[in-house]
Parts: sequence; structure tokens; C-alpha cells
Amino acid sequence: MSGLVLKLGPKERVLINGAVIENGDRRSRLSIVTPNANILRLRDAIHPEEVNTPVRRVCYIAQLILSGDAEPKEASLQLMRGIEQLSQVLTDPDSRKILNTATTEIQSGQYYQALKMLRALLPREERLLSAAQYQ
Repeated sequence: MSGLVLKLGPKERVLINGAVIENGDRRSRLSIVTPNANILRLRDAIHPEEVNTPVRRVCYIAQLILSGDAEPKEASLQLMRGIEQLSQVLTDPDSRKILNTATTEIQSGQYYQALKMLRALLPREERLLSAAQYQ
């Protein structure tokens, strides 16, 4: 059996295809065998008031697709525009690789994987914004 395996802590919540599921009192594992299921851990979710940087904005768009709050075809275009804008600023090889992988995942309809890649840019963006404040 293949697919995504979610390891959930006690009382942890996850959004699967628009339904919020809460784990019980113990740790557990869920195997998601349905291909292309939209899944979002609520502990990883970016709240609207936290969308205050370019990378967070792009992550939030991917998150809206996963939550079912945005139509994938239209939101994919916004995602690609956002990634293009990020690629003009994040020019180091590691960031380029992450952005290229995220682009490939979006083109394949793998929004969870794209979000996962884009979230890897959050610490880098935070460091760049902190450094800019001290200049």
C-alpha cells in the first residue's frame, strides 16, 4: 500500500478534502490511499493575518487550494506568478532548486508537495528580512 502516511499527535487536527478530522487522545497514524486527496495539517496552516511576506503569500495560495477555498486552475496561475516573483529575488542555487521543484509539483497538481517545498523558504525569507532591517 502506498500513499501519504499522517502521524498525528493527541487531539491534532487535519483537513482532508474539506473535512476537519481530530485525532483522539493517543498518537495515531492515518494512511491516505486516495490519490490527489487535499490534505492540510491545521498546526501548519498559515492564518490570513499572518500573510505578511511574499513567501507566506504564495504558501497561503497553495493552502487555499488544499482547503478547497480556491479553484485549482485559477489559483495555480497565481502560484506561478508568485513563484516567478520570488525567483527574481531568491537567486541562490538552493532557493532556485526549491522554486523549480515547487513549479513542477504545481504543474503536476501536487499542491501539498508544492506547499511543502515553498514552506522550506520561510526561514530563509525571515533571515533576509531581518538582515534588511539592520542595514
